[in-house]
Amino acid sequence: MAQSLPVTVQGPWRTGARFLARTGRRTLVESLYLLTAPVTALAGLLLVLAGKARWSARLERWRIAKLRALTAGAGTASPGNSQGSTVIPSDPGPWFDAGHAVAVLPVVMITWVFTVLWWFAAVATLTFPLRTQPTPGPQYPMVLNLGSGTAMSLRLGSPGLHVAFAITLGLLFLFTLPLVTRVCVAAQAGLGQALLWDTSALHRRISGLEQERDTARAQTVAVVTAEAAALRRLERDIHDGPQQRLVRLALELGRAQRHFDSRPEAAREALADALAQTQEALEELRALSRGIAPPILTDRGLREALTALAGRSTVPVELDAGPPDERLDGRLDAAVETAAYFVIAEALTNVAKHSHARQCTVGLRHAEGTLRAWVTDDGTGGAALAKGHGLQGLDDRVRAIGGQLLVTSPAGGPTTVTAELPC
Repeated sequence: MAQSLPVTVQGPWRTGARFLARTGRRTLVESLYLLTAPVTALAGLLLVLAGKARWSARLERWRIAKLRALTAGAGTASPGNSQGSTVIPSDPGPWFDAGHAVAVLPVVMITWVFTVLWWFAAVATLTFPLRTQPTPGPQYPMVLNLGSGTAMSLRLGSPGLHVAFAITLGLLFLFTLPLVTRVCVAAQAGLGQALLWDTSALHRRISGLEQERDTARAQTVAVVTAEAAALRRLERDIHDGPQQRLVRLALELGRAQRHFDSRPEAAREALADALAQTQEALEELRALSRGIAPPILTDRGLREALTALAGRSTVPVELDAGPPDERLDGRLDAAVETAAYFVIAEALTNVAKHSHARQCTVGLRHAEGTLRAWVTDDGTGGAALAKGHGLQGLDDRVRAIGGQLLVTSPAGGPTTVTAELPC
């Protein structure tokens, strides 16, 4: 019992000593940050005038990050850095950098004056017994002039009372110094965090609005690009298909009219050719109409439309509808169904024309507000989303409704084209 008493008594003293050491270390670090602030603030203002506002902001962010790292273990962590790690934030913008360089100057001067005065008062009063020789006899009062004929005087009766008063006042300044530096650092570093940190609520809101604006612009451009590409393709298909058929039909009807009386057999032959041209033109127009708005997609939904696509494909297709919990049973938004349909249709066309595949798989999944549609083939690979490739138009169509198109096609295959569409 007697041997354990010193350990019990020393415990609170050891804890108190650690607390004082942490507080003193933090106060020294914060004081160094505050006392050097006028130099860095003036340098930052000169950098702003020289057109280098970003350098000024980087310097202050580095100072704040270092301050947080050095004081993390000496007290409570700084806001936004609960783990005490040194985090260098990204730049929110040049206007914020320049605004901070100007706005921080008066704050820096005020915090610097308070820090210097508190340190000076603490050191001056604590070292008073060392700097002053006590003189016996009557003591002169200490007088403090307040201006306008007003003064305060303090008369102490002995040199010992002078020393005691100075030490007491010095200890008061010394013990309140951590609070003063903490408040000054909170004001100065808080201004830097508000203007130079892109993690503040204002910057997050601004960044969110900018991203929404950029996304809306990109979707608008994608819609216009996709529609323009679709119109050009439709014009080319009409010119190369039904228009040529109709021209030939007109020629055959003209030949039949010329030979109607003189050569009936030639007229019948021309009419037969004209009938064949009419049937072929109708088939091509039906194919074009399916490319614009497939009736089966409108009437029966995406799964039935993909089943019909798989049936018309020249390459054997396996339809993977997925497990019951991810299977598409109902109808989706028309824009989503149309985009998924055209992605699968174009991918199957590319498989038939370019991939040299022997078989392919069409997959469809619907889960967590996202529709995933993909085509995988065992062809030669080499597909890409680069400009000039047919997949670029599909990418524009998918991005127009907020989705993304993913292409995986290494040399030698296999190739997978996946559309992820929000729904």
